[in-house]
Amino acid sequence: MCPMIANRLKAPVTLAITPLCRFLLRVGVTPNVLTVFGALGTVMAALYFFPNGQFFVGTLVVSLFALSDLFDGTLARLSESGSTKWGALIDSTLDRLTDASICAGILIYFYQEQGNSFTVLMSLIVLITGSLIPYIRARAESLGIDCSVGIAERAERLIVLLVATGLYGLGVSAAIDIGLSLLSVLGVITIAQRLRVVARN
Repeated sequence: MCPMIANRLKAPVTLAITPLCRFLLRVGVTPNVLTVFGALGTVMAALYFFPNGQFFVGTLVVSLFALSDLFDGTLARLSESGSTKWGALIDSTLDRLTDASICAGILIYFYQEQGNSFTVLMSLIVLITGSLIPYIRARAESLGIDCSVGIAERAERLIVLLVATGLYGLGVSAAIDIGLSLLSVLGVITIAQRLRVVARN
């Protein structure tokens, strides 16, 4: 399987953000508060800017709030209470919500303003596969099977999606369709890879 971006960059990113995370803990910011703040910001930005056709500004704002996802895990590890099951559940649940809101924002715009059935279809496929990929992993792990594999984990999918929306906002009209089509293919491949792991166990 292809190495995932999140795994390859985890160590250097964690090292870089640890001082800031220590500061946030000192001023009273908890991992769960940061998770909720980042998720709510992402959802509101995606459902406001994208349906109104403000794709470049929307991408910048969504990316800014999405950065909180880099910090909450490190905050949890550095805090006295450490990582908790409740925190892990909140983080996973809100990840699904934020990913879906980005796809929904794109879908609403192209359905209402453009009447582009292809882009709407691709948005739906990305939304569905984006939900199935983590579900399969969670279900597999509940059965005692490690299923953290696949060509397109959340980090990869989010990067491709935000690059596509950003470029579309800058006037590259084909960027959205290319990005969504790529994510649709990668999503189906990732689902197949994870199902294959479970089938072999």
